[in-house]
Amino acid sequence: MDQETLTTVVGRVAGTEDSTPLQFCVAIDPEAYLQLDDVVVTRRELPGLGEVTSYGVVTQVSARHEGASFGSDVFLISDGVLPAQVQEIAEIATTRVEPECYVPPRPGAVVQRAVGEDRAQALYFDNMTRQVAVGLGRDGEPVYLNMDFLDGTRGAHVSISGVSGVATKTSFALFLLHSIFRGGALPNAHNAKALVFSVKGEDLLFLDTPNVHLDEKLKAEYAKLGLPAEPFASVGFYAPPTPSDTTGKPYVTGRTSGVGAFWWTIAEFCAKDLLPYVFADAEDERNQYTMVIHQVANRLRLDSTPAGKDGAANVDGVLCRTYAELVDVICERVTDEETRASWAGAVTGAGTVNAFIRRLRSSQRALNGLIRGDLADHPARSLSTENQQVTVVDIHNLVERAQRFVVGVTLSAETARKEAAGPGGLLFTMLDELNKYAPREGSSPIKEVLLDIAERGRSLGVILIGAQQTASEVERRIVSNSSVRIVGRLDAAEASRPEYGFLPASQRVRATLATPGTMFVSQPEIPVPIAVGFPFPAWATRLSEAGQIPSATATSKKSDPFAGLPTRGADPFDDDPPPF
Repeated sequence: MDQETLTTVVGRVAGTEDSTPLQFCVAIDPEAYLQLDDVVVTRRELPGLGEVTSYGVVTQVSARHEGASFGSDVFLISDGVLPAQVQEIAEIATTRVEPECYVPPRPGAVVQRAVGEDRAQALYFDNMTRQVAVGLGRDGEPVYLNMDFLDGTRGAHVSISGVSGVATKTSFALFLLHSIFRGGALPNAHNAKALVFSVKGEDLLFLDTPNVHLDEKLKAEYAKLGLPAEPFASVGFYAPPTPSDTTGKPYVTGRTSGVGAFWWTIAEFCAKDLLPYVFADAEDERNQYTMVIHQVANRLRLDSTPAGKDGAANVDGVLCRTYAELVDVICERVTDEETRASWAGAVTGAGTVNAFIRRLRSSQRALNGLIRGDLADHPARSLSTENQQVTVVDIHNLVERAQRFVVGVTLSAETARKEAAGPGGLLFTMLDELNKYAPREGSSPIKEVLLDIAERGRSLGVILIGAQQTASEVERRIVSNSSVRIVGRLDAAEASRPEYGFLPASQRVRATLATPGTMFVSQPEIPVPIAVGFPFPAWATRLSEAGQIPSATATSKKSDPFAGLPTRGADPFDDDPPPF
């Protein structure tokens, strides 16, 4: 044996446990060790076929005294009174057999730690022509995803689950985007776009800014993964307008430059049939007043015309400059006996109309600042992914109903734009709290858009990267259409759900103990999920981590009148726990 072979031998196939083609045990040599997620290889000669190689991943390791009968024997053994020997046994889940002759490894066969080419074959990396680095394995070597299962070639979509604040779902999703854009697996990465919704603080408003805590050790980790330790280069930031502000100033505090405000005009709201997204709660679509919603949306489209240059509209002869005025017109038309039939439907009852009115009026507080006809209109206030590679939409300051409206309208518009543009280029859509927008029960306009992306997005080039605390509460068709499933820290009750059946029993337990930065990655080609650790973000995740903030971005060049102001010197949210 050469020196490399000698140093990688870890034991022999155990003879005290049944050995099968799909699972076997290894008696570990006293001078060696195996830990969970280690990759091993063993070989067997078959008559007339030659050498058959079985590769596997360690799923459990146990140690015991051989020769002991009672629990108290451990003290006698430690004192040297009772003879016994410590033996460690590792359980191995087979990942690959080459050639495909499924025979069990023979007891006593030498087992080695898989390194180099053996490791690549064990984890199918040799079959991945386009590799996307997702982190380092327990052995300190890179772990990859097959780009074919991310870009729609053979599959698409990513589902990330984990406890809020501990599982680092958002951090991992951003690292995955960084790896896709900068790792070389995507031939025309400059044509790929990412749409990111920020729902938890202003952490994502610094993706274009270097992290001041990035040191040589972290740079070496990125280099080992074949990635530059750099922030995202082309980013556009959007935030809603500040409430009660008539200048269109974005509603942010940590970053005062490079952020553009977005809103929809009254005229645009009427012309583009946006009313259904006002009623985006999952239970609403099961009520009878949904017919009124679509009837009113149709009347708004037919009976409204733009008025002036500030986004106002004449609706059935009435000038509307605010969302509240538009709501008043709608409520008057659906209750007036002369216009009720054409606006609400000829056979619609008073109870159904009143239910519609109650819900419409309750939306005023949430949407008054987003649907405007009193601000100077300009193209840069429209949410679009066209002018930058990564578009961050900050909605954390909005109430839940307004968040639903923004997500639904934006996803619908971007999906329609991508469909009209045809093939060529990808749009990665990153959405946290997916269980809120696509719950298992009920229906809503947002859920329908997300289902369309999950089921048809692969052919359109729209890829969903969804994150949620509980995959068991997300629409099954969305989860089942995700080729890549990733799990971070889980609640014990959630880990027992059938949605995590792809995790071995040991990994379900480990998921309840996982530390931030550790994820279990499952992909179609590898039958066993692989535990990975991904590096600390190279981009700032808060103002206190931000280095030099770029002076201009895609949105600030066009629309931000405050781009020349200096940034704040202290982070008012510095006491918040970091996202990683």
